[in-house]
Amino acid sequence: MFRDRNEAAVLLAKKLNPYHGQRPLVLAIPRGAVPMAKIIADMLDGDMDIVLVRKLRAPDNPEFAIGAIDETGWTYLAEYAHQVVGDSTYIEQEKATQLEVMRERRNSYTPIRPPFDPKGRIVIVVDDGLATGSTMIAALHALRAKHPQKLICAVPVAPPETLAKVTPYADEMVCLQAPELFYSVGQFYQSFPQVSDEEVIALLRKNDE
Repeated sequence: MFRDRNEAAVLLAKKLNPYHGQRPLVLAIPRGAVPMAKIIADMLDGDMDIVLVRKLRAPDNPEFAIGAIDETGWTYLAEYAHQVVGDSTYIEQEKATQLEVMRERRNSYTPIRPPFDPKGRIVIVVDDGLATGSTMIAALHALRAKHPQKLICAVPVAPPETLAKVTPYADEMVCLQAPELFYSVGQFYQSFPQVSDEEVIALLRKNDE
């Protein structure tokens, strides 16, 4: 059990300390991981930014991911997606919806500069935990195409089966806990509040100063 995201970020940064001084690029999956990425980047003397990916939601359960999509439109679908949905039209509509959300977020999050270029850099992708792993897979896939020197996935907690699914997409997996009994990411935090768009924008602006 982590006290909060800040404690989890400090513990992750300690695990990632070998990359201190190598100016790693620490990328957060918004929104929950953004405060964590800021802490990790500061502790490792690196740069912080966001990587935009969105989960594709099941029709009757928006919390349940049937896949994920990145800013380029590349889509990861879980092996059970078509069983859950049964209609490819829904998937296309959901992809269009999430692409529009990402466009709006990019415009509000980093309106005055382009994203940091991961090419040739040590890239650490951070989330506050993995459940299905779909979003992280989409993020890692999108970043791999930009030719980083090394691609690292760093999360405080994930179930073992998700770790096994996500690990092949990264050069290194850093995970603090892999409990067998896993219901949701939030169960492993004493305090797990929503992170608002306003908080994300404030952190990114502070980061750019």
